[in-house]
Amino acid sequence: MTLTAPLRLERAEQLAQLGGEKFDLLVIGGGITGSYVALDASLRGYRVALIEKDDFASGTSSKSSKMVHGGLRYIEQGNLGLVRHSLLERQRLRRNARHLVHRLPFLFPVMEREGVFDKKLAKAFNSLLWTYDFAGGWREGILHQKLSKAEVLSHCPTFREDHLMGGFMYFDARVDDARLTLTVARTAAFHGATVVNHCKAVSLTRNENGKVDGAITQVDGKEIRVQARSVVMATGVWLRDWDGRKHGQEARLHVRPAKGVHVAIPWLKIRNDCTVTIPVPGRSRRATITRWGNVSYLGTTDEDYEGSLDDVHCTRKELDFLLEGARSALKTDLQPEDVVGSIAGCRPLVGPAGGKTVEMKRNHEIHVAEDGLVTIVGGKLTTSRHMAEQTVDTVEKQLGRRKPCSTKSAFLLGAAGYDSQAITATGGLSAHLGERYGTEARFVSDIMQPHPALLKPIVEGLAYTEAEVVYAVRHEMARTVEDVLSRRMRARLMARDASALAAARVGEILQAELQLNANDISEQVAAYRHSVEREKSILMGDIQC
Repeated sequence: MTLTAPLRLERAEQLAQLGGEKFDLLVIGGGITGSYVALDASLRGYRVALIEKDDFASGTSSKSSKMVHGGLRYIEQGNLGLVRHSLLERQRLRRNARHLVHRLPFLFPVMEREGVFDKKLAKAFNSLLWTYDFAGGWREGILHQKLSKAEVLSHCPTFREDHLMGGFMYFDARVDDARLTLTVARTAAFHGATVVNHCKAVSLTRNENGKVDGAITQVDGKEIRVQARSVVMATGVWLRDWDGRKHGQEARLHVRPAKGVHVAIPWLKIRNDCTVTIPVPGRSRRATITRWGNVSYLGTTDEDYEGSLDDVHCTRKELDFLLEGARSALKTDLQPEDVVGSIAGCRPLVGPAGGKTVEMKRNHEIHVAEDGLVTIVGGKLTTSRHMAEQTVDTVEKQLGRRKPCSTKSAFLLGAAGYDSQAITATGGLSAHLGERYGTEARFVSDIMQPHPALLKPIVEGLAYTEAEVVYAVRHEMARTVEDVLSRRMRARLMARDASALAAARVGEILQAELQLNANDISEQVAAYRHSVEREKSILMGDIQC
């Protein structure tokens, strides 16, 4: 898994394979679950194809809270089994994706009143944290801590001191969710999977016996029929709109999208060095503020969503709700104009209507239809590897084979041999590249060395370089300006307006690398800028969504 040359997937070759081979398994959906299914099956020796209608992680898998965790809330719900299992999976990701998944402290302030926890609940919460530690939190190598008032303020100097008594800190992990998903998909390709983004499945095909045997796809302006012995639908919330079942067939899974939003604020206005949990006045739901680079992102909401799944945005009402919570907890006057970016996505909850989405369990379900179609939905990012393992186990019953799963210990590209402490100890460009590419960072610097001009930042105020755009196109399957700025980099979330200014230069690099015509690039740049402006207008309440 330590390469001597960067993985390069030629799109023409991938498309030729997609239409010219018969696969053991076709996976529809390039989010974290579908990508892990493709990796698991590839490692078992199956011939696998993974297709995604937009870009890898373009849906829910790039719009999460970026946390790899067990979930204290699930203990409160009595779902200790999910917590125990999630914490085990957290540590597997900490090992197998060690360049991407990093320790993250969580701070819970204890208030005399008007807080997340008052002094009456502090003892009970301390017991809850011991339960969390014993359930698997100890695997991180550090147990929860009780903090004094001064220690709380050392971690978040802007926290209001009124009624503050102290706090608790426990430890989980965080990840760039889009890069994790991309890395899983690329690792599947490394192990032999055919992997294609911007490839939409428009219908499933069935043989003379009525069994699913592939799909009709639309990709790059043409139609390709993909043949496969088994098909897995891993499209998350999009199952609400299309689940692949035959006409007249009863729906067996009821997907309930739950909308969550986050907004990014300049870190200097918060100055937190961890995730700080804050109370939201009049609500039982807690909000969090997490530092990421030079921004702190604030979230999240958890509400039913019935709108277009391809057009989900943070609204002014949601923004005001989050800012109100932050202002009530922090001695900093946050205004809507301070927000530099936002994301909005939908969790794929499984269950009927009724009750609050925040109270629903985050378990997953695997369903096998009479025609053999396998569907996986639900769960959470942290447990995606295990969800994939169970899905491939299910597929094997159709294939009539049984091969062992090896993803529990399988490194992702860039992880094997990576030492995060050694790489990030001195900061600088090496640390920046290391946290994004792991041991593959040298392939990015290989592009920089003969062309020092590519060291220039692509987005003002952010560390991303022009060389990373080149690498994204050559080796990470980026096809559009949006692919680069929203997911290969997180510029749209961290610096929305500056990313729009960078779109033209990204377009120039795409044109040179992919031999695209000038009109196509102009349309891409215009589309990105329009999308950014619309996102901002909805956020500020200038237009309704």
